[in-house]
Amino acid sequence: MSRLAGLVSILAAIVMLIGGATVWVTVSNQLAEERISVPADSEFMGGAFAGKDVKGPLTAYAQAETIRQHATAGAEGTVYEGKTYAELGAMVREAQETGDETLAEELQTRRNLVMDASFLRASLFTSVVSFGVSALVMGLGVVLGFIGAALLKIAPKKVAVTA
Repeated sequence: MSRLAGLVSILAAIVMLIGGATVWVTVSNQLAEERISVPADSEFMGGAFAGKDVKGPLTAYAQAETIRQHATAGAEGTVYEGKTYAELGAMVREAQETGDETLAEELQTRRNLVMDASFLRASLFTSVVSFGVSALVMGLGVVLGFIGAALLKIAPKKVAVTA
């Protein structure tokens, strides 16, 4: 029985390694097709990924953080500093109710910027999670392969019975 379990474990390990690697390569290729480069002013890990193409988990994260950095830039000292998409929406309505259309337009423009940045960051974080799950699956495949090999090693050998 342990021989069969060992063989099944090794087969499952191979499937997990192939599946994890396939997802990793697919996500990497999809990101590369977008032709995104991490901007020179990236602060993630001291700018270690500035100028690099976004096609891996660290460059995707660096790009997401740079988008956050750019989306919040210029808001210091304004009425919308640190405001979320929802909070800006309430501020737009308040400005419209008071008749201040100039402020309402300014706030709506800022709200659109925050929304776009949020969507882009969410997409990039999804790719980061995909890379993480791929790595997890491949790591578990390696562990399962070792378990399968151990089960094969301890499996009783078939003994020829003569009558």
